[in-house]
Amino acid sequence: MAETAEEIKARKERERDELYALDISGVEWHCAPGTEEQEERVEIAYLPEGAVAMRSSLDPETVLRYTEAEWRAFVLGARDGEFDLEPRSHDGGSPAESGQ
Repeated sequence: MAETAEEIKARKERERDELYALDISGVEWHCAPGTEEQEERVEIAYLPEGAVAMRSSLDPETVLRYTEAEWRAFVLGARDGEFDLEPRSHDGGSPAESGQ
């Protein structure tokens, strides 16, 4: 029997609460190879059950956490170009700002 929308929402909330309850003070943070220590970069840490934590090197106290399914969906979407930034116009503004 398939889950109802309410059951799915309740399950997702439980998963999120459990994920944010994890003590991640001892995790090892990883960043893209070749980045310098002082550069702004995205860092990730692998958590139990395939979950992932993500933070900015400039704001290490703000940590986002994703379940394995959420992270997989994000990575696959990024590979498919779903999150590619819109091209910028020659003056540095976005096409919408320049009226294009």
